[in-house]
Amino acid sequence: MKLEYFFNKNNKIALGFSGGVDSSYLLYAAVKYNVDIRAYYVRTQFQPEFEYNDAMRIARNIGAEVTVIEYDILSDSNITQNPADRCYYCKRRIFSAICQRAAEDGYTTIIDGTNASDDAGDRPGMRALGELNVISPLKECGLTKADIRKLSEEAGLFTWNKAAYSCLATRINMGNEITADKLKRIENSEMVLFKLGFDDFRVRMYNDSARLEFTDRDIEKAFKARDEIVGELSPYFEYITLDMKGRKSNG
Repeated sequence: MKLEYFFNKNNKIALGFSGGVDSSYLLYAAVKYNVDIRAYYVRTQFQPEFEYNDAMRIARNIGAEVTVIEYDILSDSNITQNPADRCYYCKRRIFSAICQRAAEDGYTTIIDGTNASDDAGDRPGMRALGELNVISPLKECGLTKADIRKLSEEAGLFTWNKAAYSCLATRINMGNEITADKLKRIENSEMVLFKLGFDDFRVRMYNDSARLEFTDRDIEKAFKARDEIVGELSPYFEYITLDMKGRKSNG
């Protein structure tokens, strides 16, 4: 199925919007095909500020309206206890909020940016999407992450080469409680690394330690910036370590 055909059949839709590569291209395509689309961005403690700013920027560039829903994701103990299926509970909460608000606005068809490269077996959140009848047109149309990056570049979207950035909760080891303080320390640390010129990395938290993961191309750069990194991150973590295996970028 072609994406254009999907939008011809579904011309009044609500989009769960993150401002990432996939949902940004979906928003662009819907506007291109003159669809009545409303984007919904659920703002929680799991998203860093720059992700929100990027989402608002790309929506402005596309000329699309975004409804921002403020949501306290830490109010759900099923999420804060950080079990293996945390993503299921989180996705369920977020898209339930979108479905409710969208229905109030007159939108009953809900879509998201899951693509054909996403493995359902590795993403518990997909179960929640199925339960809520959320449609994933990129996946249905067989569009992979590589396809979407190429199409986004052709469309002139600045998100085309944006590094994958999972939510801040993924930085906390499974079974360790998620708190606002931990999330803020991780976010502040990652902002430091962005400012130092890194763009594809993770700051993982283990007790009071930070484990820094860089891609192979950036490990040497991280060594050279060691003193600066330690100095900037010390207010947030007592111990700072480097993962010598190197981070494998996931698209």
